[in-house]
Amino acid sequence: MSLIDLVVEDIVKIPMTSNDKPDVLRELVQTLKDAGQIDDFDAVLQAVQEREDKLSTGLENGIAVPHGKTAAVTRLKLAIGIAPNGIDFDAMDKNPSKLFFLLVAPPDQSGPHVEALAEIAKLGQSRAFCKALVNADDAKEVVDLMKGE
Repeated sequence: MSLIDLVVEDIVKIPMTSNDKPDVLRELVQTLKDAGQIDDFDAVLQAVQEREDKLSTGLENGIAVPHGKTAAVTRLKLAIGIAPNGIDFDAMDKNPSKLFFLLVAPPDQSGPHVEALAEIAKLGQSRAFCKALVNADDAKEVVDLMKGE
């Protein structure tokens, strides 16, 4: 399964309303819950928060990839959040993060999780693509951009 296969409008939050890292995590997990992708909000949030507490998942160029593993999901789940004004996420380059890719996977399935992380890292190399995502008007435009339509 490709990352692109997981991208649907229901899992895209644009624009995000969060102002800080804890709110970002809650908002993205709530997006999964609202989309019917998860049942146990608390277990998923705890898994993502525990991973974030070990080392920030704020990368460079405005991208953050909060992720975690929990038995609360049976397959890889993705939520995308876009914060055009940026949110401090303790990124490696110290700049605010604007694109958030939340990944949640079951503990016994590392393959799809690692593949998705690699796909996101590859997407992040295109500044023009990232800028297009940040400037998207709505979830449909984000999905169309991600799917190359």
